[in-house]
Amino acid sequence: MYVRNLKVSNNPLLRCAVLMLMVIVMLPWLLVTSASAAAADEQTKPVSAAGGAVYIVEAKKTVEAGLESFLKRAYKEAVEANAERVVLVLNTFGGRVDSAEGIGELIRTSKVPTTVFVEGKAVSAGTYIALNAEHIVMQPGSTIGAAAVVDGSGELIDNPKTISFWTGEMMEAARLHGRNPDYAAAMTDVNASIELKEIGRNKASGDILTLTATEAEKAGYADHVADSVQDTIQWLGLEGRTQIPIEPSWAENVASWLTSPVIVTLLLILGIAGIAIEMLMPGFGVPGIIGIASFILFFFGHYVAGFAGQESVLLFVLGLVLLVSELFIPSFGILGTLGAISLVSGVVTASHDAVTALYALLIAFVAATIIVYVMAKKFSHRGIWNKFILRDKLSTEQGYVSNPSRDTLVGRTGITLSPLRPAGAVDLDGERLDVVTDGRFIGAGISVVIVTVEGARIVVKETNPSHNE
Repeated sequence: MYVRNLKVSNNPLLRCAVLMLMVIVMLPWLLVTSASAAAADEQTKPVSAAGGAVYIVEAKKTVEAGLESFLKRAYKEAVEANAERVVLVLNTFGGRVDSAEGIGELIRTSKVPTTVFVEGKAVSAGTYIALNAEHIVMQPGSTIGAAAVVDGSGELIDNPKTISFWTGEMMEAARLHGRNPDYAAAMTDVNASIELKEIGRNKASGDILTLTATEAEKAGYADHVADSVQDTIQWLGLEGRTQIPIEPSWAENVASWLTSPVIVTLLLILGIAGIAIEMLMPGFGVPGIIGIASFILFFFGHYVAGFAGQESVLLFVLGLVLLVSELFIPSFGILGTLGAISLVSGVVTASHDAVTALYALLIAFVAATIIVYVMAKKFSHRGIWNKFILRDKLSTEQGYVSNPSRDTLVGRTGITLSPLRPAGAVDLDGERLDVVTDGRFIGAGISVVIVTVEGARIVVKETNPSHNE
C-alpha cells in the first residue's frame, strides 16, 4: 500500500491518525450513499395519482428490527399515497417480541387498514402481528398460533410475569376486531386449560394451540380462506384498484442481516480487536482494514434500518479519537475514560435495543481482549511498547567487552607486593594484580596462589603457610 511508502507504519501517532481519518471519511460517505440510493429507489416506485391503491407488502422473514424498519417505510408510503388498503403477506416462524409489538402498533395506528394474508405460517410473534390487522385471510394448509414466549435457544420461558404479560397482549390484540380472546390465551399460556367449542377440541395444560386455516375460520381467527393474494384482493372487492408491491431494497435486506444479534456481536468483536491490534502493533494492514470495515458495516446496517443517526457516528468517532489520544497524552486516564464512554454511547444509541447492545458490547470486549492478548503474545517483538523500551546492548559480538576474562589465572602463583589485610597487590610474572584473601593476613614478599576469579575479584591464598607472619 502507499501508506508504507509514506512510512506511516514507523510512527504510531500517524498510523492512528490514518485510522481515524478513514473512519471519519468512510462512514459519512457510506451513509450518504445509502440514503441517496434509497431516495432514488423511492422515485422509481409507481404511485397512484388518484389514490385508492392497494399496497402489497411482503413480510416473509423472521420478525426482527430490520423487518420493523422496512414495514415503517412501507406504511409511510401507503399513507402518503392515500392507499385504500395494505395487504400484508405474512410467512414467518416468529421472532423478537419487542419487534412484533412495534409492528402491531404500526398496523393498529395506521390510517390505512390492513388485511393480513397468511402464506404458509404466522406463528409465534407472527400471530400477534396478524391479530392486529382488520382482516386475516389464510392460505389452505397454512397455520397460525404457537405464540408462547421462548428464549434464544427455543426453550419455553416459564416466568409467570412474562407469560401473564404476553398472554394479556395477545388477548387484547384479539379483542381489537372481535376475535375470541380465549384462543389467543390458548396459543400463549402453556399452563392454561381452555375449552374451545368452535373447533371441537380443548386446549389442555402443557399444550400450545396452533390452528389450521380451516380451524381458524371456524374460530373466527380467519375471515376467509384464499389461494393467493389476488384472490384475497378479489374477496375484499378491490380487484379494480392499482396494485403497488413493496419489497425490501437491497440495502434493507443487507441491513436486516447486519442488525441481527449474532452479526452485530461478530462485527463488534472484529472491529474492537482489529483496531486494537493495529494500534498496538506496527504496520498498517489487514487488522486495521478489518476493524474499520466491521464498524462501517455496523453503522451502515443500523443507519439503513433507521436506528442510527449522525450523532451515533460522531459519538463513536469521538470515542476512538479520545482513546488514541490517551496513548500519547498523559491525562491520568481521563481521556481514556471519556473515550470509552463516548464509544459505548455511539454503539448503544445506534442500536434498536440498548440492553441487547450492551450485552453484545460486553461479549465483544471480552472476546476481543482474548484475541488481542493472543496476538500480542505471538508478536510481542513488534508491539508499540517496544518504542518505550531500551533494547540496545553492547555485546561481545559487536566488539564490546566489559571486563577481560581472567579465568585462566586460577592456579598461577605470584609474590605479594604489599601485606594483604585482606586486600593488597601481587606481582604475577611482572604484572601487578589487585587481590584479596579469604580473610587471613598475608605479609609482603610471600608466595601466593590464585584460587578463585569472580569477575574483577581475584582470591589468593598462601602457598606455604609456614611463612605466614
